[in-house]
Amino acid sequence: MSETVRTKHGDLSLEQIADALPGTGDLMASVGDSWWRCAYAGRGGNWPLAAYFARRVRGTSRKLAILRPKYAERIADFEGGQLADVFAAIESRDPARFERAFAEATDAANRNHVETGYAYIRWVLPEVPPRDLDLSPSPMASPTTL
Repeated sequence: MSETVRTKHGDLSLEQIADALPGTGDLMASVGDSWWRCAYAGRGGNWPLAAYFARRVRGTSRKLAILRPKYAERIADFEGGQLADVFAAIESRDPARFERAFAEATDAANRNHVETGYAYIRWVLPEVPPRDLDLSPSPMASPTTL
């Protein structure tokens, strides 16, 4: 018999809860959106915003590692390597270092797609920045918190 969890809307089986969780594609779409915004925030010199979106990439990737444990080691390696380099570049507020780290991380992510059987997924940075955010440095911006 399957275990159930009582919610204010009724009882749900663990299988129903698992089926309702976001899939890999949903999580990766969120990662891609945050990654795009991180790039342009860094390019605009809005380092706190770049850090915010890099943290979103890290947090969403960690969720993927839980939901798809077969990717957990790859995700941990990416986080400890390429993503750590992006965070260090953001912390140093060094545009050239950021561009290098961002490009290397993007290349590594695309290699992971190839190595996991998803070679048809090749992420590229959109040519235009997001238009819904002020990506420029702000005199009111707090220090970067990673």
